[in-house]
Amino acid sequence: MLTIADVSKSYGTRELFSDVSLFIARTDRLGLIGPNGAGKSTLFGLILGEERPDTGTIEWERGADFGFLPQESAPAGEETILHIATSGKKLEPTDDDFDIDYTLEPRAKKILAGLGFKEGDADKLAKTFSGGWVMRAHLARLLVAEPALLLLDEPTNHLDLEALLWFQDYLTRYPGGLVVISHDRAFLNALCTGMLELRAGTLHYYHGNYDNFLQEKEARKAQQAALFKNQQREIAHLQKFVDRFGAKASMASRAKSKEKQIERLEAVAIEEPHEELKRINFKFPQPPRSGLKVIELKHVQQAYGDHVVYRDLNFTAERGQRIVLVGPNGAGKSTLLKILGDAIPIQAGVRELGSNVVPGYFAQNRMDNLDPSLTVFENVMSLRTNENQLTEQQARAILGAFLFRKDDVHKPIGVLSGGEKSRLALARLLVKPPNLLLMDEPTTHLDIQSIDSLIGALKAYEGTLIFISHDVHFIRALAGTVLHVHSGRLTPYAGDYDYYLEKSKAGDARAALTAGFTDARPVQQKAATAPAAKAPAAPAAKKATPNEIRKFREHVGQLEKKVSELEAKQNEITAALEDPASYTDKGKFHHLNRELSVIVDEITAATTAWENAATKLAEMEQ
Repeated sequence: MLTIADVSKSYGTRELFSDVSLFIARTDRLGLIGPNGAGKSTLFGLILGEERPDTGTIEWERGADFGFLPQESAPAGEETILHIATSGKKLEPTDDDFDIDYTLEPRAKKILAGLGFKEGDADKLAKTFSGGWVMRAHLARLLVAEPALLLLDEPTNHLDLEALLWFQDYLTRYPGGLVVISHDRAFLNALCTGMLELRAGTLHYYHGNYDNFLQEKEARKAQQAALFKNQQREIAHLQKFVDRFGAKASMASRAKSKEKQIERLEAVAIEEPHEELKRINFKFPQPPRSGLKVIELKHVQQAYGDHVVYRDLNFTAERGQRIVLVGPNGAGKSTLLKILGDAIPIQAGVRELGSNVVPGYFAQNRMDNLDPSLTVFENVMSLRTNENQLTEQQARAILGAFLFRKDDVHKPIGVLSGGEKSRLALARLLVKPPNLLLMDEPTTHLDIQSIDSLIGALKAYEGTLIFISHDVHFIRALAGTVLHVHSGRLTPYAGDYDYYLEKSKAGDARAALTAGFTDARPVQQKAATAPAAKAPAAPAAKKATPNEIRKFREHVGQLEKKVSELEAKQNEITAALEDPASYTDKGKFHHLNRELSVIVDEITAATTAWENAATKLAEMEQ
């Protein structure tokens, strides 16, 4: 379908890649990886014809079409979401009425729903949505059009976890080919049958998914190291002969022959394997030691208009804990992190920091951590205080660790890529190291090498870490405690992510981040605003009689039985969701999800009623 032959591309004196060749068949599903700046997006630009190669050719099979999703889209105009989603196909007839595709709009709306749009959103103007949602509409456009080859540049950056899982499942059944730039290991593992690594100006092909790539790359590296070592040993042996006998007339011809042999070996010399040089390399300066209790929330209430997120929320974190927040979209994970980081004012209750606690909040929207009116260098120097006495040399050293070197430090924030904004936001944390680190999706826009560097730095970090992530690799490497957030309730799991998977009986490690629930927002508000069932009040003015106590005990038993029945129903639905057959019927899958969400809210109300009644019974019996 696509043939790339001996392609080279340079910008000035900087060579991005040379003599790159690649053949893409219609059934290929390829992941394109490499460090930021290696030239992945430029290679896409060459394939799309937006740029011309310095040398080489790029040829498409006749009749093959492609669809491209860039990292960022152009600002939305007056078109609706549905118009964007259907713009890849013609809605109007060409020669006759038989050219009208009457399935187009229903198909587009179904795909938009899968990507997270609610009913009625399709007819709204795209400019009333954020840039991330407009990107979802453009992603829907590609899926509706079904080109022979999809070229996707970081498609998961703008998707929440539920939309990502839907999209991933959709691509497994996509009839065309796929080349995707992504730093999401789980996504690459689920989809790819081959990996392309752009490294040091060369394109390397590996069979299988990302995990297979890591294994094969390590094996190739070991093989190359062994060949290099053997070749160097042979060259050294030959050179020793030349050095020893080259000056002797009787051995001159043999020494000359050995020199030519050395020249032939050096002409086809095997390169010594080396690590990538261009990767962030840093560690957090160890922050001041805090008290045992780091932060506490007492009876906190938070709402957005009529939507109640938390009512009577209580939470405590202790020194050294590493807590990951999981739960369905809209359950309040980011809101909880913002409350902890004092990024939003709480409407009721108390937020109390422990002794000597210095919080640091790393926002999901990186611009919340950056000043757009300043350059990269000025954003770091703006943190200078009389206490830290930050010098220009120290600021440059910090930025250099995050790959901002030479003139890069004078870039305005507006021209930075998503990865550069993430790296700059991390760099700022090093100037005034917090001992309570609150991070919302810290791996977004970072390449895989940078994610590994961040994991290494956080493992050595001695402060308290509370974070949100949909990167299972990142979570497994760092989380010591899992806190499930749903319908205003926090459920702690006192163990790592695998312990959470075991206790929650979740089948898929990634799907378990949302615990099988659908979007909690609509149901949760009803549950939050509906009064909990109240136990019949015992007489307050007089002592309860034995008969009243007996009847009330029966009532408590009925409430407890109701909770048990609901929990049994929850287990049945969870088991059904773990059955792969449920995912072949999308209607059944969504019905089970909705039913489970309702059951969970009923359990919450029934448990509250039972606890209130049990407390009242204890008072009556006393």
